[in-house]
Amino acid sequence: MKKINIQDVKPGMYVKILQKIPTSAKATAGKKEDDKERTQQIEGLILSRKHHNEPGATITLRRIMDGVGVEWIIPLSSPLIQKVELMKASRVRRAKLYYLRNKSSKQIRKKLKIAAKGEKVIDTKAAKETEKSESETIKES
Repeated sequence: MKKINIQDVKPGMYVKILQKIPTSAKATAGKKEDDKERTQQIEGLILSRKHHNEPGATITLRRIMDGVGVEWIIPLSSPLIQKVELMKASRVRRAKLYYLRNKSSKQIRKKLKIAAKGEKVIDTKAAKETEKSESETIKES
């Protein structure tokens, strides 16, 4: 797992977010009887990112739990976010991955091209074109 900046997350990344939440319901109702907090781990696939670098920027995170799809909308500028860890990164060709809501887990794995650990997520078409141009320059020499 690699720790990344919250501003660097993109759709198609599978991340783990550590977020502080109050332990008692009384603390959420405004009564500060106990100021205890705990850290909650939220893990899932980023479907979208909205309002890129604005203070109100959010990401939509999705995970399937017990056969039910659960989505979280997380504000990026929240002081409650402690850490973001990158689990997997995939190369996607869309900015919003809402179409994955209707797919099964197996279809999602097939659709997303997972990059190997340590490998950068790059566009394969662009890489092939650079390889061709490099091979042509070698042949010409």
